[in-house]
Amino acid sequence: MYDYIKGILISKNHPYAVVENNGIGYSILCNARTLGLLGECEKEIKIYTKLIHKEDSMTLCGFCHREDRTIFDILTSVSGIGTKVALCLLDEFSGSELIGAVIDEDYKLISRTKGVGAKMAQKIILELKDKLTSLNVTSEVTAGKINTDNISKDTILEVQTVLQSLGYSQSEYQSALEISAKKTQKDDPQEILRQTLQILSNEI
Repeated sequence: MYDYIKGILISKNHPYAVVENNGIGYSILCNARTLGLLGECEKEIKIYTKLIHKEDSMTLCGFCHREDRTIFDILTSVSGIGTKVALCLLDEFSGSELIGAVIDEDYKLISRTKGVGAKMAQKIILELKDKLTSLNVTSEVTAGKINTDNISKDTILEVQTVLQSLGYSQSEYQSALEISAKKTQKDDPQEILRQTLQILSNEI
């Protein structure tokens, strides 16, 4: 229903932020990490939103980065994970950190989140990894702009798959991917992905 809201940050009282747009104040449920990233009140912000509609309530959840909202959607599709646990996971880890833990299959790291045990962490890894890599990517980064001496085509395509599953188009991620590939200088999709997501997050 709402992709994002751009407006003035009126208040931050954990776990809610109030953003005013065109005379309407939106009360948005956020975790502590997101509230911290929103910055100071009385400034214009852009926050990505997700409407949670239940029989007895409607809640608008907010995220500073688009990939965090996508990861939230995937997490809440896992049996046993609701809004609270998903927000806790994205409070404990940034989107790129959580994806890194999933790719590394580090269930012990994920299980340090409040309300997430070892079995649930393993389930998260299986579900999230499958959904992040299930997209069929047909586009390719222009070879001349990537250091192909050290970075294989398969690695670039693997990174693209995850980026596109998070909702990024090639025009949005290509520059960040090129920078990450050149900086990494090794055929490591996990590290290239982490650095690309960090760059994209800083650009938002």
